[in-house]
Amino acid sequence: MASQGPPGMGPVMVLNSKTQRTHGRQAQLGNIAAARAVADIIRSTLGPRSMLKMLLDPMGGIVITNDGNCILREVDVSHPTAKSMIELSRAQDEEVGDGTTSVIILAGEMLINAEPFARANVHPTVIVRGYNYALQEALSICEKLALTVDVKDTERMKDLVQSCIGTKFSSRWNDIMIDMALKAVLTVARETPMPSLLPGDGSSMYSQKMEVDIKRYAKVEKIPGGEISDCTVLSGVMFNKDVTHSKMRRRIENPRILLLDTPLEYKKGESQTNVEITDEEDWNTLLKMEEEYVENMCMEIIAFKPDIVITEKGVSDLAQHYFAKADITAFRRLRKTDNNRVARATGATIVSRTDEIRESDIGTGCGLFEMRKIGEEYFAFFEECKEPKACTVILRGGSKDVLNEIERNLTDAMQVVRNVVFDTRLLPGGGATEMAVSTGLRRAGLKLEGVQQGPFLAVGEAMEVIPRTLAQNCGVSVIRTVTQLRAKHAAAYEEAEQDGKDIFPKCNWGIDGTTGKLVDMDEFGIWEPFSVKIQTIKTAVESACMILRIDDIVSGSKKKGY
Repeated sequence: MASQGPPGMGPVMVLNSKTQRTHGRQAQLGNIAAARAVADIIRSTLGPRSMLKMLLDPMGGIVITNDGNCILREVDVSHPTAKSMIELSRAQDEEVGDGTTSVIILAGEMLINAEPFARANVHPTVIVRGYNYALQEALSICEKLALTVDVKDTERMKDLVQSCIGTKFSSRWNDIMIDMALKAVLTVARETPMPSLLPGDGSSMYSQKMEVDIKRYAKVEKIPGGEISDCTVLSGVMFNKDVTHSKMRRRIENPRILLLDTPLEYKKGESQTNVEITDEEDWNTLLKMEEEYVENMCMEIIAFKPDIVITEKGVSDLAQHYFAKADITAFRRLRKTDNNRVARATGATIVSRTDEIRESDIGTGCGLFEMRKIGEEYFAFFEECKEPKACTVILRGGSKDVLNEIERNLTDAMQVVRNVVFDTRLLPGGGATEMAVSTGLRRAGLKLEGVQQGPFLAVGEAMEVIPRTLAQNCGVSVIRTVTQLRAKHAAAYEEAEQDGKDIFPKCNWGIDGTTGKLVDMDEFGIWEPFSVKIQTIKTAVESACMILRIDDIVSGSKKKGY
């Protein structure tokens, strides 16, 4: 790249000749085009009438899905802006677990609506300022629209999960999926006391905060075969292990369970050790000492009369023999994560040394232990637990692809329930919130003056993309449907103004994603978590602002060694 030198001098070379550089308006318009391309990839996967995408990876594997995050994770893009757009859906997935498609479509639309301003030479800072004003206004509209729900209200919670799962591949088995997601999350949820110092009195008060660790304590086990209606959530846990000895019991009611993370075999030296023996008897003594060591460990365990012993390490043949004689069922080499789940479900404590076992470490919360054979594998089931705080979700289905897609859908559903446990506010779905925000911004924008009014109103227009895409995917007349919906929301404002009341008009009208008709979301029962919607709007506007402020893209490789 060359820049003009002082008068009378030739051009000055600054950048390497191989470096490519786009700057100014050209860079902005290129970024907007890239964002539009990414949004167009997944536009058709929004709503209940969504299409599936089939992606082939370099290894020849196939992914069939309509999960926004999953699609973009598999797509290989080279444009830097498109890459940052893809990061958005990942951030959304990690933060709230749902709304991955909406966030990309919304961010893309925000940038598309900024294009006329960029072409008209409006400075990006002015556009960004207008966008930020609009974001604050949109958030306050959402606050006013929100409805608080009780987590124990099963019907309302089912409607909520329905709005998440209804757009997914597994929507035919909705009822099973919804019950599973609700049961799994409410099983795992537990209150943890959080210290909060109240001002003034200095005493430490404890406020209850919910802890929902789905990843660690709600394990999804995918077993090919059977059919989707066989899926269940156990009130307990299960793992893929068989008993160590054929003579051990395979069904125990109300078992006493002991969990260990120590090997039940003779300890080998950490470093290499050599023993020189001069007397033949000493060799026998050595072997006897090893046996006695293992026997001692087993006796310390047997003294507490457990029915089941589970260890994360190995169990020697001798230990198996002692356990089989004492009528104890033993499992070995269980994963640490599985052991933690068994501990949470049965109320046991994981013990590190056999000489430190106490009665309180024994888990008695399990109602039934049973070994079952599913397909070719043996599984250990710990069921009928009293207040388990961990569970296993069993998924059955025809093929691996089906199981993977159902797992993705179920994870989304569980995240939605988790969000509501944390923040119990809801917003109407079906494009109703977006249209309410759009109408609110349009009215608030009229009071603004100056250059910022244009970008402020552009955010309102961009919000309409969600109801518009929903109508588009249903195959109904987009213009007619969106205009009618806009009229409904505008009428609610006018009605409130005529009554002279200074209250926010709550209009819950949206689009039924299946038929494309306008319905009142309150009666129709489609609600979405407040945290998901807020996160979607924040992420979309903030990323659009960030991308708009890029005015220079320099790409080129540095030589190695410099």
